[in-house]
Order: sequence, then structure tokens, then C-alpha cells
Amino acid sequence: MGIATLLLEKHGIGIIESTIEPIITHANDDKWSSVISDGHYLVGDEWWSMLYMLPRKRACGVEVEEDVAVREEVLKKPKAEDCLISSSSAEVAQENNHGPPEVMDHEKANGKDPMEIDEDLHSRQLAVYGRETMRRLFASNVLVSGIGGLGVEIAKNLVLAGVKSITLHDEGVVELWDLSSNFYLSEDDVGKNRATACVQKLQELNNAVIISSISNSLSKEQLSKFQAVVFTDISFEKAIEFDDFCRSQQPPIAFIKSEIRGLFGNVFCNFGPNFTVVDVNGEEPHTGIIASISNDNPALISCVDDERLEFQDGDLVVFSEVEGMTELNDGKPRKIVNARPYSFALEEDTIDFGTYIRGGIVTQVKQPKMLQFKSLRNALSEPGDFLLSDFSKFNRPLLLHLAFQALDAFRHNLGRFPVAGSLEDADKLIDFTAKINERMGDCKLDKLDRKLLYQFASGSRAMLSPMAAMFGGIVGQEVMKACSGKFHPLFQFFYFDSVESLPPEPLDPSDLKPLNSRYDAQISVFGATLQRKMEEAKAFMVGAGALGCEFLKNLALMGVSCSGNGKLTITDDDVIEKSNLSRQFLFRDWNIGQAKSTVAAAAASAINPHLHVEALQNRASSDTENVFHDGFWESLDVVINALDNVTARMYMDGRCLYFQKPLLESGTLGTKCNTQMVVPHLTENYGASRDPPEKQAPMCTVHSFPHNIDHCLTWARSEFEGILEKTPNEVNKFLSSPGEYASAMKAAGDAQARDLLERVIECLDRDRCDTFQDCITWARLRFEDYFSNRVKQLTYTFPEDAVTSSGSPFWSAQTVSPTIAVFNWRHKSC
Repeated sequence: MGIATLLLEKHGIGIIESTIEPIITHANDDKWSSVISDGHYLVGDEWWSMLYMLPRKRACGVEVEEDVAVREEVLKKPKAEDCLISSSSAEVAQENNHGPPEVMDHEKANGKDPMEIDEDLHSRQLAVYGRETMRRLFASNVLVSGIGGLGVEIAKNLVLAGVKSITLHDEGVVELWDLSSNFYLSEDDVGKNRATACVQKLQELNNAVIISSISNSLSKEQLSKFQAVVFTDISFEKAIEFDDFCRSQQPPIAFIKSEIRGLFGNVFCNFGPNFTVVDVNGEEPHTGIIASISNDNPALISCVDDERLEFQDGDLVVFSEVEGMTELNDGKPRKIVNARPYSFALEEDTIDFGTYIRGGIVTQVKQPKMLQFKSLRNALSEPGDFLLSDFSKFNRPLLLHLAFQALDAFRHNLGRFPVAGSLEDADKLIDFTAKINERMGDCKLDKLDRKLLYQFASGSRAMLSPMAAMFGGIVGQEVMKACSGKFHPLFQFFYFDSVESLPPEPLDPSDLKPLNSRYDAQISVFGATLQRKMEEAKAFMVGAGALGCEFLKNLALMGVSCSGNGKLTITDDDVIEKSNLSRQFLFRDWNIGQAKSTVAAAAASAINPHLHVEALQNRASSDTENVFHDGFWESLDVVINALDNVTARMYMDGRCLYFQKPLLESGTLGTKCNTQMVVPHLTENYGASRDPPEKQAPMCTVHSFPHNIDHCLTWARSEFEGILEKTPNEVNKFLSSPGEYASAMKAAGDAQARDLLERVIECLDRDRCDTFQDCITWARLRFEDYFSNRVKQLTYTFPEDAVTSSGSPFWSAQTVSPTIAVFNWRHKSC
């Protein structure tokens, strides 16, 4: 264990003092476990890379056994101090009425080469997007016009992602109304330009991004400086003009228009007449291990049956390592036909090819996809197919397509939004909708839903923070797609509504009148009565990570727990690390090492000073039921999970079920996410359904015949835990109480006792390291044991020409004869 001692000391993770004190193990520290669960660097340590022969990075989505906490920051189911201190940069604080600078001085921004990626900061993002996509993103200039709640959400997401520059544009000034959705505005900002007021605080998120502002009207020529432009508050007339200009450029400028009106929102994307999607889904190419290939036309390829093939008819594949029929190893893409779960046919005549002997891997060749976007001018009258978010609302997108155009006409003719609760204004908007519907030709609706249009008109002036958060994430992703060509973009309209959030009975118009408060936008949709209930709510949120930061921000903006009778309790036992800063936007680099819950609570209080929040650092578990006791649970109105592991989710679900409390559950994994609303006596609880167990390979396969990345990672994790967790734990037990340990070993079975005692003796005697030279010797011998001696023994027992009892080659299909690794200290792969 000497090398573990010195390496842990080297990276400040923990120090093993001596063999006379209990050995401290940090094998569960997420800095270490993340190499198995999330594909991150091993804290930059070349020795561990040498020892375990693991790749420095691996693709997102590779799954291993499921109890790793970091990987479970995810789906169970595909189901104080003011922390927002202004930047000290005087240049950024000044209003800049020009576009982004022609050249960005990255060295001054972050001390790195222009294309160098800060992997400590962007490790999670790198795993999803890949290095090349990140480089394209880092070279992109983006304009965001309209810095209300939606605009600031988009800008925040892009700053965290790390684009080259962002220019904020807004000609309006801050109103009290804006405080319901823009988390970077305060009452002190009322009367200031919206874009200028947000520059400083956005800059704090990422100093490597140049942020500037424009407070006067935009010209078409100014758009030519950007790779992507986003408009969140623009008339259709002006949007068509800008869209035509962006489309005419070479290369075209990606144009995105998005709006939020109350509980309704939309996105329109136009990335040009010929936009190439380099990688449609971001998934790793599918592969298969070949079992046989026929000499036929078309050729039939069978693969081993341990995993179903993911190929589809029309896919292109390439072959490698095929023995016998070597003509297929030429790297030429070949088309698949008649794809089956474990076999497929090939559009290839192999009659004259050599006879297949054994081996071979078939790999999908991912093809780029060309998309031809319509201009906004044409798409308004011929929208084509809409992306559906709810299949129970099949005709809803077209109605909203008309409603948003009608609202634009209403504002153009009357110079204002419809008044909340006004039947007269709703009728006017319905009339505009009917006229536009008549011009739609074959797309014309037979009947207009007047109730829905009334709801649309009544809340049309409001921008709600949850809607802004949702669409801010969607539009931010679309900008990244436009700049990188990775992932399939929206094509071209997306409409969404959440009218289910409204009470079943119509609201009294008097309840919708503004009260000259920061919650007026929300009151215009839900009414003052519901607003008071939210302000008096007693909520409990568990977790203050990526989801927790977003939830806290939304709760503060909505006014939840913001009265004297309300209270929000948040708990998280974790501390802030640098890798958190790229997605947990309430934290800053000067908060590294501090408790997440405390910093997040202070930042949320800065967003809304009326928030009554208490931050705790207790893990929600059976061990802390003296803190979260029955009286605490009885007092709650709602529970919100922002957790990163299934065990904690199950515990919280059990407590909510016992105390009959509503639970809001969610999780994320890369670009995927899930939500579940648990309402007592109405919906199933979180634990009512379970995911199918993860497929696991037998340990004999993992140790002797690994043939995919899952096997290698499972083996590496098993060895890692054995050396840095199980063995130190046993030594701790022995050193803490030798007498009790000896008694326990006598009571244990012979085999178990022998295994455990050998671990202790190995650590304290045979492999004891007193100097750094001893540690190097230990590591070198481990390498020889893992990657040379064991392989020599296996190939001695089963030579390359070994055959089974039936006469077939032993080394065939997925069972590939291993190669002995030769140690070379000069080479990083060793």
C-alpha cells in the first residue's frame, strides 16, 4: 500500500500516517470513483494510468455495475454571504455597444492556449460532446437578443458551456415585472438597461468567455460577426428580415427565435439551406463480434449472441481483424440489409473471397446528415411537421403556431399585450387567430379551441421562471448544435404548453391583477391566492448540485417560502469542486472547498432577499433521523429530490410515502433527463416500479476473456476496490482492535478468514513500502503481474492454436488471444 500512500499524499486526498494508526482510505471519494463511473481523469496521475492500463478518457454512456454514486447523478428511469459578487473586471463592467471582439485573448482570459480545454472544469461536458465538438464551441461567437428571463437563461447556459464570446442585446430597461424570471436582476437595477445590468454577473460564471452588450437597435450588418443569433423578444416582421439575412450569408448564420408567453412557449430554428449534422445522436458507433461469414451473395454475417446488434437496414459498416476472408479488412464501408438481432446480410458478393476462419469485428460507420431548413418566411405558412412533446395534444402545435402569430398582430395593432383575465382582449386575439387560420390553406384548422386561446391571451405578458429554465436549456442546446454540427437539431418548430398547471376552475379576473410586486408576472397567470400559498410553503430539498442549483433559483424567483410563515430547508453533505462550476451556476471558483448547501442557500437569498432558507450539511438517511425527525416531516408541504444516487432516492421516497408528502423527483444523464411527480393517493411512488437489473458479465469472463469496454472497466474497478478499499478497511479493523479482530477471524469460515488475513499481512508485511523507491518497485511488480505474468500463464494453458473438444479453435469469436504488454517507462500507455 506504499504507492497508494504517497500518491494520495501527492494529490492531497488522504495520508496514511503509519501502520500503528488506522489506514485512511478514500476509494469512495468521487475524485477516484469517477474514473470507473464517469470516464474522468484519475486526478491527473500517470501512475494509476500505468498501473491499470485504463484509457485516459472513455465515451459517455458506458455502463458498469450500478452502485457508483457519481454515475447515479442520473436517471433511475430513462425513468449568510452574498455569493453573486460583481466581477472585478472594469472593462467588462462598462457598456459595450459593439459586437464581440475580432480576436479573443484566451491567454489573458484563462492562461491557456486558445484551443486548450480546461479538463478539470469541463470534464462532464467533454464526456458528452467530445474534444472536437468542444473546440468548435470554443471558437463560436453568439448573439442573444432580449435579456428577459429566457434570454438570461440561454446566456447563462452558453457561458457555462464555454463559447468564445456572447453579446447581449436589449433596448429595454429593467421593470419590477422582470424580477419574476431574470435571476441576475434586483430592485436596484430597475430603470437600467437589461443587457448591461446582466453582463457582470454572467462574466463571473466563466472568465474565458468574452461578454459584451448592445443597448441600441440592431442592424443586419452587425449579425455578420456571429456564428449563431438568438432572438427571444422580436416581432415576426423583424425576425423575417433578420432570418433572410442570416440565411443568405456564406456560411449561413444559425438563426433561432424563441418565445415564452405565460405557460406557452416555442422555438424556431433555421440553420441554413444546407446544414450538415456530423453526428446525429452523439452515441458511440455500434459494434459486433463476428462468429461466421458465408461465401454467398449477399453474404450472411452472424455475430456472437451475448449482446443484440443495434444495426439497422441501410447502415454502413466496416470490418477489421477478420481471419481468412481478409478482403473485408480493406476499410471500405459496406451497406447492411436484412438486419436481425444477431445477424445481418451484406450487399456484397463474397463467393470468390477467402474462406472465413475466425475473428473479426464489425463497426458501424456513422454518416453525416444533410438538413435543408426553410426560411422563417416560408415556414410560417408551410410549417411542415411539428416536434411533439405530448402525444395527447396532437393538434395543439398548429393552434399555438397560429396563436403566437395572432399575439404578434395584437401587439402590432394595439401596442400592448392582452390584459390578464380580459375577455374582450381574448376575443380580439381569437379574431386575429381566425384570420390567420383562413390563410393557412391545407393546414387550416377546422375548429379553434377558444378556451385554450383565452388562457394563452390572459397570461401572454408573463414570463415564468420554470418555463424560462426549460426553454433556456433547449435553446442553449440548439446553439451548441448549430456551432458544432453534433446532435440532430430541432426541425424546425417546437411548441410546448403547460396548461395542466392551471387550476381546474377559471380564476377570478380580480385575482389576476398586479400588486406592484416582483411576483406580478406569476400572479397574472396563477392569481394572488396561489402566490400566497407558495410564499407560505414549507419545502425540503435534498441535494444542491446541478439540479439543486436550478431548483433553488426557480424557487427563489417564484417566491416559494418567501413569507414569514414559509421555510425552505436544503441539505447536502458535499463540498464544491472545480468540475462543479461548469454546470452548478450558483457556485464560483472562490467557493471551492465550501459546503454546497451553504453557498447555494446564500446565492439563492441574493436572488430573492425574502427567501427563508436554512442550509444543512446532513446526509438524508436513517442515520440522521434525529435531525429530520417526525415533527420535521409532518410540517412539510413538498419534498424535492436533487440527488445523485438511487439509494438516497429510495430512502426519500420511503419517507415521503410514510408521511404522505408530495415528491418531485428528477435526474440527468448527459443530454437525457427524466422527471417524476409523486402525489399521494394519485400517482405511483418512485419505488413502485424498478429498473431491470444491469446486464453483468460473469467474473470468469471479466478476468480471463474480456472482449468489450464494460468487461475491462468492471475488472479495473474490482481491482481498484480490492487494493484501495477492501484491504485498507481490513487493516483499519485490525489496527483499531487487534483482539476483537482475531476473535472475529476465529469465528469466520476458514476460506474467508484466510483471504482477509492475507490482505492484512500483504499490506503490513510483504508489500510494505517505507520509501518512494519501494512504491515504484511495488507498482512495477504489479504491472508485471497484471499484464505479463498472468497473460503468459493464460497463453501457456491455451496456446494460440488450441482447440476445443469438438475440434473448433479455442480462440475464436469474442475469445481473442491476448498479447503480453511490454513495460516501457518512456511511453505514456504503460
